[in-house]
Amino acid sequence: MPHFLFPADPFQPREVDPKFADQRAAFHSAGHPTSVCSNEALAGLSMLRGIARDATVVYRGWMLAEAEYRRLTAAISRAGAVALTSPESYLTAHHLPNWYPQLAEFTPETRVYPADCDIVRELQRLDWDGFFLKDYVKSLKTSRGSLIERPDDAVALLQEMKHYRGEIEGGICVRRIESFVPDSERRFFVIQGTPFGSRHDETIPDVVRHAAERIASPFFSVDVTLRADGVLRIVEIGDGQVSDPVGWTTSRFVEIWKDV
Repeated sequence: MPHFLFPADPFQPREVDPKFADQRAAFHSAGHPTSVCSNEALAGLSMLRGIARDATVVYRGWMLAEAEYRRLTAAISRAGAVALTSPESYLTAHHLPNWYPQLAEFTPETRVYPADCDIVRELQRLDWDGFFLKDYVKSLKTSRGSLIERPDDAVALLQEMKHYRGEIEGGICVRRIESFVPDSERRFFVIQGTPFGSRHDETIPDVVRHAAERIASPFFSVDVTLRADGVLRIVEIGDGQVSDPVGWTTSRFVEIWKDV
């Protein structure tokens, strides 16, 4: 039975971050061991507490950059436990350039560029009708959004992304725009190769099963949406530890772990 590790409230280090309080309570009620991880422990400045030796640990918290996640798994190892998801597996699902080649036929065409490239020139070379820009992990969520029609708009978009996010993580991913049906996006989770839907009786789409077979990570999310022509497309893969259970009840999210 996995041990679930949650981030601490920054103002009350012994308490769980309020965003994850319902999840921790639900896992605890289901019999799973849980604990919280302070910022000091996450930074490697103190020991993790409350984790049994040889436990398999699943982190449930905020997105972590590569260095942060490596420090977390190192802290788990120092506690005598093991992380379910290694740093390499974390990046397999967390960084778009790592999962895209495995699922290219099921997701919008994507090009990857260094963060310091001449992005306007690169977009002009593509000669697409429009562009969706993000870094390796996230898109811009402000009113501007990540969709642009003209290459010249890319510079301001990336400047705004860096301003709000603090950095461009990894590099720039440019995705070809496809027409999707509004409000058709659904999230699935995959644990040890088995895909789960937000309802017990939900049919698992073939594209999700392909992702479950191809992505080398023990726990990740798959977001799918319907294209205007009726084809189901994968729009995102994410590490399951840092993916919100969007469209899921907490009880259903806990339920899928009962036999792990």
